[in-house]
Amino acid sequence: SQIHMPPSSALQDDKEYVGFATLPNQVHRKSVKKGFDFTLMVAGESGLGKSTLVNSLFLTDMYRDRKLLNAEERITQTVEITKHVVDIEEKGVKLRLTIVDTPGFGEAVNNTECWKPVADYIDQQFEQYFRDESGLNRKNIQDNRVHCCLYFISPFGHGLRPLDVEFMRALHQRVNIVPILAKADTLTPSEVERKKSKIREEIERYGIRIYQFPECDSDEDEDFKLQDQALKESIPFAVIGSNMVVEAKGRRVRGRLYPWGIVEVENPAHCDFVKLRTMLVKTHMQDLKDVTRETHYENYRAQCIQSMTRMVVKERNRKYGGTRHKCPPC
Repeated sequence: SQIHMPPSSALQDDKEYVGFATLPNQVHRKSVKKGFDFTLMVAGESGLGKSTLVNSLFLTDMYRDRKLLNAEERITQTVEITKHVVDIEEKGVKLRLTIVDTPGFGEAVNNTECWKPVADYIDQQFEQYFRDESGLNRKNIQDNRVHCCLYFISPFGHGLRPLDVEFMRALHQRVNIVPILAKADTLTPSEVERKKSKIREEIERYGIRIYQFPECDSDEDEDFKLQDQALKESIPFAVIGSNMVVEAKGRRVRGRLYPWGIVEVENPAHCDFVKLRTMLVKTHMQDLKDVTRETHYENYRAQCIQSMTRMVVKERNRKYGGTRHKCPPC
């Protein structure tokens, strides 16, 4: 019997192939098996469609157990933080989604510092992560840090209200803020553009640092670059939320039915819903997590270490009476 040897070029190629080219596949498999976490905060006054938008974005009912308050209860309500956790699976990829809501925000007669409970909550999540990271069991740390805050701006004002400015300035160093122009179906297309332009100008004027889209790499394909540019130009995202399915020209779509026609949630000509969902889920979810870890959390961590160092020095000075041992003269 004759033994067939592979061609020498194939043997040569095989010798030069080590195998680390499969590393991305290994990382991918491990990540998919572990699943992903994402924490999204929604903030803004009530009645701007926050709950509806979240349900529309993730095709789930996050608020089925919510108790609706009457007008009197809403006036006396204080800002509280509520968490809704849902596990979503799509094509074998698991996402543990946490929605952090802020009912009572902006509802009081005096809204001075009503952003404080929100800031405290974000700091508490950083503190918990810092403690877990510094502890012994660092293998199974649960990441509850807030990765993104959708801040809803009313379409009925002339731009940003003092409360909007105060909230975003208080939180922009703690979390990725993505501004949302709510209830866009109450505005004409030209009004939407005017309001967007005014809000962008005021964000710049008041020194508010909203989430910055990363620059595209030069080797990215042109379609991705165009999509990225369209997302940047859409800030603040003008959105409509609806979980109702209506009939439009023989098609069943999610939208709102008016006497003059239908507003389709997923029609880019009607609103920025698809752009927002693309940014949050398809293209920038990982970047939002990276910026949270590398910038906002690192800033918090550095402050903690600095504060701990100061306390140690203060305690040592108190213990030894602040005396400094001088070196003997040469």
